[in-house]
Amino acid sequence: MTVFHFFNCAILTFGPHAVYYSATPLSEYDTLWTSIKAAVVYLFTALVKLVCLATFLNVSESESDNFDPYQELLKALFGFIEVAGLYFALTQLTHRNISQNHKFQAVGLGWAFADSVLHRLVPLWFGARGLEFTWDYILQGLEANANLVFSISLAALGSLMWLRKNKPKTLIPIIYACAGIVATMPTITSYLRRGLGWHLPKVVGFELFSSLLIAFISWQLFVACQRPSN
Repeated sequence: MTVFHFFNCAILTFGPHAVYYSATPLSEYDTLWTSIKAAVVYLFTALVKLVCLATFLNVSESESDNFDPYQELLKALFGFIEVAGLYFALTQLTHRNISQNHKFQAVGLGWAFADSVLHRLVPLWFGARGLEFTWDYILQGLEANANLVFSISLAALGSLMWLRKNKPKTLIPIIYACAGIVATMPTITSYLRRGLGWHLPKVVGFELFSSLLIAFISWQLFVACQRPSN
């Protein structure tokens, strides 16, 4: 039963990444290497971010469950290290002859998969095989799905910011605002959990809803930027 629960949670956590790759044109255009390179860039930026957090943050055990605005502000600022890594992955890495549409999807997919492996594989391996059933790892899998949507949305917004030159000027503030919201989402969820006392199911529900909303807005922005300007 414990092994069955582990595999169910693992499929829920990592399965959507494989489904997305197989069900979209990414598999037809052989963009797997692009996703792998994006995952490597993510791991490097996560290491840099971890070093910065360990250097500049000082969180005691008594403060670990409380929302500290100063500490969370620093975390949000260091979170933009990942944005810089995403910029590098989108603009500096050499890609196969794939379109801009497929490039940002491949980069976002690799980004999200590396994040799930780094932050969820070990807890899942040691926790989901426990003797007692818990919903925490199912919620963790749902959270990974929300993060997949967030990552692809952020890659799409980054593609519009850094690769699309002839975008309408009226949409630029909206693009940057949406990218800022996605980049600071960990701080937002931390405030909901520690500042407002939301339980994990409510936080995950918020992440799922907001990820779908951001994905819809990002899609509309991408479509609007592809229309020929008058």
